[in-house]
Amino acid sequence: MNSPIYDVLTFFLVDTIKIFALLIAIIFALSFLRASTNMDKIRDFLAARGLFLGLFLAAVLGAVTPFCSCSSIPLFVGFISARVPIPIALTFLVSSPLISETAAVLIGIEFGWDVALAYVLTAVLLSMFLGWVASFLPLEKWVEDFVLTTPVGLLRMATQTPSLAQRRTAAWGEVKSIVGKVWPWIIFGVALGSVIHGWVPAHYFADYVTADNLFAVPLATILGTPLYANGGAVVPIGQALWTKGIPLGTVMSFMMGAIALSVPEAIMLRRVMKPCLLVLYFVTVMIGIMAIGYLFNIVYV
Repeated sequence: MNSPIYDVLTFFLVDTIKIFALLIAIIFALSFLRASTNMDKIRDFLAARGLFLGLFLAAVLGAVTPFCSCSSIPLFVGFISARVPIPIALTFLVSSPLISETAAVLIGIEFGWDVALAYVLTAVLLSMFLGWVASFLPLEKWVEDFVLTTPVGLLRMATQTPSLAQRRTAAWGEVKSIVGKVWPWIIFGVALGSVIHGWVPAHYFADYVTADNLFAVPLATILGTPLYANGGAVVPIGQALWTKGIPLGTVMSFMMGAIALSVPEAIMLRRVMKPCLLVLYFVTVMIGIMAIGYLFNIVYV
């Protein structure tokens, strides 16, 4: 068995390389595409078909992208810098880690395929609902300015037909601008996540989410967040809790909280979101997960 220090260092190196590779590749690709595309036409296309279509497409895209709560941030940043409507980008940010293909399959095997289907449907609806609520808020002023003012945006304002070299230069400029501002937060966030991953016991919360505790669902959601786990790691823990008599909804709240949210994610998002939006994001996602947990406890008695 590997030592905790080995696990921490391995997790830190792998996650750091993965997140930086994703961040650079996604921002460059989206920036180059944005420099080559008339984004006004795309926004007009989505606007003509209503907000619902954009939210649905974002939720589906999130569902099919195998990202954890931290790995989904680069694409979220790319969407924001490309001027995709923020409610749609937020829907993706919720949906991508929350809907885990691995978790869905394991839930189907361990809890039943009806539970797996209910998990996916409620997660899609939650991400779309939160995006819809966000559409009524002044989100632009709650995003850090550097994400909205980028080299590609200046290029598109300066000329309608940038050359290939101009697009490539602007895309790399955008990578340098964004990565240069967020890299310390990524390092710190991954380091904290590595420590949590290596030293926080998986069953540290089991005594608090008993079947007779009225507040077990909120506690399970809150206590699941520090685990920073993916679907493959968290479902076996949930199955063990379920066999001990913990209600299904409480188990689902724990698993969804562990998959969708994490302390490292909050640290990384702080460089992109202003505090009010960051708090709003975490609070609303947690409340939504709690609501799903109580609903599961009612349906699956």
